[in-house]
Amino acid sequence: MRRKANYFLWQIKLYDACGTPAREQLWKWVSADPSGEEQAVKRTAGSKSVSAFSPPFPGWYWGNMSVAEAKERLQDAPEGTFLVRDSSHSEYLLTISVKTSAGPTNLRIEYQDGKFRLDSITCVRSRLKQFNSVVHLIEYYVLMCKDRTETPSNGTVHLYLNKPLYTSAPSLQHRCRITINKCTKQIWELPLPTRLKEYLKEYRYQV
Repeated sequence: MRRKANYFLWQIKLYDACGTPAREQLWKWVSADPSGEEQAVKRTAGSKSVSAFSPPFPGWYWGNMSVAEAKERLQDAPEGTFLVRDSSHSEYLLTISVKTSAGPTNLRIEYQDGKFRLDSITCVRSRLKQFNSVVHLIEYYVLMCKDRTETPSNGTVHLYLNKPLYTSAPSLQHRCRITINKCTKQIWELPLPTRLKEYLKEYRYQV
């Protein structure tokens, strides 16, 4: 039986699926920084800006990377390894590149009405969870994949996000911060100096 390649378990559309015609648009990146301020990133067809992040985007953002470069980076990586890069499609800001059981593949991140979600076929789009920031989106699917079951035998492919591929090794301080985030959300109740609590507060994600 031939495998039904290029389909995820819940029919998420892959990167190489047909998109709508390119058009100029203004996109907003909502970064959930501690103050709750929104950080905007303008994007028009053929131009991108990713310099307005506060705090800085996580180390698994690779910026301007082609499909071929992403595939090369992920080819020998374990299943579930992922990175985020600029999308080469004119209507999307970012793309997730991930190593699946079928090899490296790509998923666009859609922005609409102030929310982010994975790009999908029309019939399931309204059922996909939406997020205020892309970091929230990534964290949600990473945590969801902790309960991953075995790959089904019907030829479908799981969307499995497990391990980020960093542009460079994160600092020991940042690794410790992520570990603490996995253990508690009550940062201000920890027996730590205020300066350390402020550092922990700058990045509250588990990935």
